[in-house]
Amino acid sequence: MKVVCIIPSRYPSTRFPGKPLADLLGKPMIQHVYERVLQAKAVSYCAVATDDERIAAAVRGFGGNAVMTSERHRSGTDRIAEAVSGLGLADSDIVVNIQGDQPVFEPAQIDEVAEPLLDDSSIPMATLIYKIVRDEEITHPNAVKVVFDCDHFALYFSRATIPYVRDWGNRASYYKHHGIYAYRKDFLDTFTRLPEGVLEKLEALEQLRALEHGYKIKVVETRHDSIEVDTPEELERVKAFILQGKVL
Repeated sequence: MKVVCIIPSRYPSTRFPGKPLADLLGKPMIQHVYERVLQAKAVSYCAVATDDERIAAAVRGFGGNAVMTSERHRSGTDRIAEAVSGLGLADSDIVVNIQGDQPVFEPAQIDEVAEPLLDDSSIPMATLIYKIVRDEEITHPNAVKVVFDCDHFALYFSRATIPYVRDWGNRASYYKHHGIYAYRKDFLDTFTRLPEGVLEKLEALEQLRALEHGYKIKVVETRHDSIEVDTPEELERVKAFILQGKVL
């Protein structure tokens, strides 16, 4: 059973245009992501899926694989599905989706998210969660929260604070969603054919499409947090982390 990793990458961004190519200590940010993917034990192939020749040229320039995809995709998952369509994967093979704006993620997270699919052929999809330790993330809409059942299958994802604690004598643990997914190849094809869900549209969270159509998502708790770079200021924060030796 193969595990391949595809990094969807687009040039336009409202808050940070061209961020995949932003300089991060002498390398484009997308190169940091790519090189960390290659450190994962389970991955046998990695590529960047993009609709922009500038990104593709940068990836090929550092020796990486780049796959050109359509400009019309509604999500990164749809872009990944096109990118893997020519790889000759078996239906049971595993496709990992990691975003190109997480240049300091822990490579072991790829192994963590793929493990449930490697162990159980009935699981179509998995993703990572992290126990929130910074109080501001509990209420921040950019930190997507998740609640899950006793078997660690997701019940719901939301930008709102969930669970809601009605009686303030009680305390809750809060978990945020890391945007790292693993899909079985046949489910990835199924997922991209599903119509957009109502909740998906309201929350702007594509993983809700799977839940709305009755598919299960296994959530795997990781002890590794990650910084997503959405602004130039966050890029500077990542630089500081690396220079201080907090990220290898």
